[in-house]
Amino acid sequence: MNTPNNKRKKESVKKIEKAFLDILQTNNLNQIKISDICKRAGLNRTTFYANYEDIYALADSIRYKLEDNLSKLYRNEIENGFNSHDYLKLFHHIKENQILYKTYFKLGYDDNYKIIVYDTNLSHKYFQNRFLEYHMEFFKSGITKIIKMWLQNDCRESPEDMFEILKSEYRGRE
Repeated sequence: MNTPNNKRKKESVKKIEKAFLDILQTNNLNQIKISDICKRAGLNRTTFYANYEDIYALADSIRYKLEDNLSKLYRNEIENGFNSHDYLKLFHHIKENQILYKTYFKLGYDDNYKIIVYDTNLSHKYFQNRFLEYHMEFFKSGITKIIKMWLQNDCRESPEDMFEILKSEYRGRE
């Protein structure tokens, strides 16, 4: 029986995802064939199709897992509507999951994420709650760019260094 918690199914999904991530590091999504993934994973196509509708569903699945994982990291802030400004845990998460983040950015998902929690106290203090969408987009673009650079450099700097870089950009507001 192929139930969602079936151990073999979980192992197959892990193998498919790993093969996909490995191949995606040197190929674009439109160059990858399901047969390539299956061959690298050591599985047949029916196993792939038992778990995913197509290659785009596989990519989306990886995206949702990463976004869910990140949401769990900041669950308290999201549920209580505040910003802890604890980007150190973000940088640690990125360093521990580099391949997933590289994939996320390679697939262009960074253009679709939204800032869920925005510190309204700070926005009132510094911007009088004006033009918030612009300020959020500016922050999102800036942090996304430094994360991408850090990943391209194989996370040479420590998460603590990256957190200091980010804090230094906002020091004038504290």
